[in-house]
Amino acid sequence: MSSTEQAKGKSDKGKVKNHRNFFEDVFAVVRLIPKGRVTNYGSIAKYLGSGLSSRMVGWAMNASHQSLEPVPAHRVVNRVGMLTGKHHFETPERMQELLEAEGHIIKDNCILDFKKVYWDPEKELE
Repeated sequence: MSSTEQAKGKSDKGKVKNHRNFFEDVFAVVRLIPKGRVTNYGSIAKYLGSGLSSRMVGWAMNASHQSLEPVPAHRVVNRVGMLTGKHHFETPERMQELLEAEGHIIKDNCILDFKKVYWDPEKELE
């Protein structure tokens, strides 16, 4: 199975995985976000066919620190580029530090030029 199929939550036979694997599906998409790019909760939810589940994507990001495989959760922000998940990192500053290390400029907890660095899984993974 390809990374894109895994991220889309499809089994080898093309059937959508059951709901309890939603977090793993989210993690698979987030692992595909290139360094230096970011996406938002809603875009991941929409890509996985659950457009109204942005909040569940947020819950998955909160749980991602427990995943055995690393999940670059710092690359997922809200729809306007705000670092809303920053309090779920080791320190509230850590999310910003990771994003700045990838070349992003952060001002007032928002990524400057968010539209320029936005990564849309629907366009990038199809």
